[in-house]
Amino acid sequence: MQVIQTPEDKLESLGLVLPEVRPSVGNYVSCVRVGNLLFTAGQGVDQYHGKLGENLTLEDGYAAARQSMLNLLAVVGHELGSLNKVKRIVKLLGFVNCTEDFTDQPKVINGASDLLVNIFGEKGKHARSAVGMAQLPGGTAIEIEMIVEIEEEKGD
Repeated sequence: MQVIQTPEDKLESLGLVLPEVRPSVGNYVSCVRVGNLLFTAGQGVDQYHGKLGENLTLEDGYAAARQSMLNLLAVVGHELGSLNKVKRIVKLLGFVNCTEDFTDQPKVINGASDLLVNIFGEKGKHARSAVGMAQLPGGTAIEIEMIVEIEEEKGD
């Protein structure tokens, strides 16, 4: 009999723990549910500050995107009670704080995309945009927002 792993089990097997939900730094909420879609606010990171192509490497950016995704998954898990209620990751929008000649934004955002596929498998494959920015709030290296389709609850 095959044991089905939950997303939380997958995180644990990867040696990862979801952080506490970061507080909003403005007049907004961390996510909004509309029907069976969950729209998250952008999540930066506290661990990586600076610009890709200047004082941060591609590897730093990948790690920052991975951490940003952990921050996003913490928001989703807090809202839904379990990541097991995720039906599909629909879309990511990744912002990379970088120099004007840095062109590897997609490789940076792979840190988030790879983690989603490792945790959710096929349900983690998503549409995505990865763009470079002149600056991000607080000098964070990365910011990502996400749209998630969630399982319909009986009675919805």
